[in-house]
Amino acid sequence: MASDSDVTIPSKIKAWVYAKRGNPVDVLKLVPDVGVPEIKEDQVLVKVVAAALNPVDFKRALGFFKHTDSPPPIVPGYDVAGVVVKVGDQAKKFKVGDEVYGDIIEKAVDHPKQHGTLAEYTAVEERLLALKPKNLSFVEAASLPLAIETAYEGLERAGFSPGKSILVLGGAGGVGSLVIQLAKEVFGASRVAATSSTGKLDLLKSLGADLAIDYTKENFEDLPEKFDVVYDAVGQSERAVRAVKEGGSVVTISGKATPPAVLFFLTSNGSVLEKLNPFLESQKIKPVIDPKGTFPFSQALEAFSYLQTGRVTGKIVIHPIP
Repeated sequence: MASDSDVTIPSKIKAWVYAKRGNPVDVLKLVPDVGVPEIKEDQVLVKVVAAALNPVDFKRALGFFKHTDSPPPIVPGYDVAGVVVKVGDQAKKFKVGDEVYGDIIEKAVDHPKQHGTLAEYTAVEERLLALKPKNLSFVEAASLPLAIETAYEGLERAGFSPGKSILVLGGAGGVGSLVIQLAKEVFGASRVAATSSTGKLDLLKSLGADLAIDYTKENFEDLPEKFDVVYDAVGQSERAVRAVKEGGSVVTISGKATPPAVLFFLTSNGSVLEKLNPFLESQKIKPVIDPKGTFPFSQALEAFSYLQTGRVTGKIVIHPIP
């Protein structure tokens, strides 16, 4: 086991915590003296450098899946980029000092951890982490895990393969912006179409979309062109199923799924990040962070407030912590 004697870990840390469910802006409090989480033998302790927010964070706080959630108090946050400061006895993959990133919650809506990433330190199973790509900042790395793994898992579930066409609903969002890039660069799509509002059409094209559809001006389901796969990142599966070819696939990550669409929730897995690291290091795939999307730790409430507008381009990241 790596020596962690040279790393001083405090006994109390700062974290954002909610003791009861509700709108994060109302229920989240900055607590100065939370205990550092104990690590299990298959876990590492990570000094959090940056953490990203995802829609699941506010949906969880609001109680969307309270029947399968862990009880409060809860430190929110799924995505992390940081430095390993302590290693469990059975953890073999990382050593103290390694820069890592990942989605620390294995099953997104099934008893997620009470202690997430909006804290100075967090404990995480090493199988959920990967080494941070060398060319990415901690902010860029933190923006990726949940969104890129969700994008990848959805494409796999849809049976996406080289030569197929895809329509991405919500192409400028955290997940959609990565679906466009993965479909093109990793899966070998023949044609990628994506929807966004007027101001974000150029972004879609820069990410690799062959056809950028302005949803404020046209209905994608009325286009004569149909697609092998529709990836619905916005919760419009009722419309999405009208844009797919006969025998094609529709996956959705939000709302109810209208058959034949399939709704799925991510299972986090560090090996997916390891597989995608070369594409990130060669810059074939780039993180997309909102122009005003980096908020200091003290402004987590403002970050949640902005996230809940639904107008975010790419991702929002909390940095520095503290």
